[in-house]
Amino acid sequence: MTLSIRLPKETEERLTALAEQTGRPRAYYVREALALHLEDMEDIYLGEAALEAVRAGREPTYSLEEVERDLGVED
Repeated sequence: MTLSIRLPKETEERLTALAEQTGRPRAYYVREALALHLEDMEDIYLGEAALEAVRAGREPTYSLEEVERDLGVED
């Protein structure tokens, strides 16, 4: 897949410098950055959606006591 993005000048300069220093293409570092941070971003957005569903009453909540009881945890 081909993707075009506009980067701030400073970011582009840093990316270019890194690529030149290491001999790797800039696209390599863009792919690496996406791979490293995409999962974190997904977790954040999914977590926010889950929290909103709980606050809106669309998802059930459980007390610590209920969870411990269901798991068979003893004091």
